[in-house]
Amino acid sequence: MLTIWGRKTSSNVQALMWCVGELGLDYQRHDIGHKYGGTDSAAFYALNPNRTIPVLQDGSNPPLWETGAILRYLATRYGPDSFWPAELLARTDVDRWAEWSKLNIAQAFTAPVFWRVVRTPADKRDADAINAAVHFFEAKLQIAAARLAKHAYLAGDTFTLADIQFGHVLYRYYDIAINRQSLPQVQAYYHRLTARPAFREHVMVSYDELRA
Repeated sequence: MLTIWGRKTSSNVQALMWCVGELGLDYQRHDIGHKYGGTDSAAFYALNPNRTIPVLQDGSNPPLWETGAILRYLATRYGPDSFWPAELLARTDVDRWAEWSKLNIAQAFTAPVFWRVVRTPADKRDADAINAAVHFFEAKLQIAAARLAKHAYLAGDTFTLADIQFGHVLYRYYDIAINRQSLPQVQAYYHRLTARPAFREHVMVSYDELRA
């Protein structure tokens, strides 16, 4: 049984929960962070001295933190070869796209775009900064679009861990009120993700509680 600490509206928790859902793992999740509080407690500090979410504990094993590390742990322990290959070069190819997605997609969207649009009061939003951030983010999406013009998924023709790191931001990207480029390959890929039950359950989640 997995025990997970982290609110369902956290994008990092959503990536983790989507992976858990895809792998069909049993879990218990505790809401913590943001309006739920709890990260400043001594008990949570013992789990993660950074006081960030998510944190995962697998049975009696020590708690794990840092989303990417948790995802790789789950993929290695529970994932099929198609999701996280055993062969080194094939796994490294998936991993590089997962890492690229974390650094160039998730980080370029969540704070620079999503926070400025959703978590900032309307009268304090900087339209120029938002537009510049969206432009930068979409330049990275064009790299993914070139991949998706040749493959069904980011790292190839099968769904892998890289798609978790890349795809979990797309629900919010397509849902928030911004001007978007036409990126048909990315949009078609997103629609394929919305057909996945675990994506619908864990990623297509209301973020109303985060609104300013």
